[in-house]
Amino acid sequence: MKLLTLLILLLVTISTFSQINLTKLGAQNLPKHLKYEGHIINAVKWLDRLGLNYVITSETGEIPTKGKDNDGLRDAYLYAYHYVVKNDSTKLVWRIYDFSDGCVVDLNVYFVDKTFAVTDLDNNGLAEVWVMYKNSCHGDVSPVPTKIIMYEGNKKYALRGESKVQLSGKDYYGGTYKLDDNFKNGKAAFRQYAENLWNKHILETWNR
Repeated sequence: MKLLTLLILLLVTISTFSQINLTKLGAQNLPKHLKYEGHIINAVKWLDRLGLNYVITSETGEIPTKGKDNDGLRDAYLYAYHYVVKNDSTKLVWRIYDFSDGCVVDLNVYFVDKTFAVTDLDNNGLAEVWVMYKNSCHGDVSPVPTKIIMYEGNKKYALRGESKVQLSGKDYYGGTYKLDDNFKNGKAAFRQYAENLWNKHILETWNR
């Protein structure tokens, strides 16, 4: 009976340790000293062994290119920020910044819907933060450059490729990707999560 009780306690402890309890935030709930640009897409906070964490993802959407002679050119920017608050001090752990500028055709610079996540796949008490986004300026229906970026602490992992386009029936084009060395040489759980996320969201819908 004692052994069974210990096993149950161990399982409960492992389950609790592996969960990241996120709190979703709006702009009005963020501490005023956390700086960001653009319009908030996701804002969350949680506790892990780093301390109190805040992650913000944001986009500008399409905006006119600066300058008097822009001739209808448009820019778009996206950002992600990870702040940690500990012992009354705030540290920017990492930042993602990407953009396309001077575009005259279709502009696609945005985070893919329902792909933002915070996990602890290796159960080490240090969260992994996942974002997936597209960045292109083109006027046809070819595949769109797409990235998955994951950070565990300040260590960056990247999967880079292109979306998959359905030509007709069962004919598809694109969808290829490459893992960086951190994914290749890192934990299998990270690679599996990245590839599953890619396969689930890589088909181009042109809905945004």
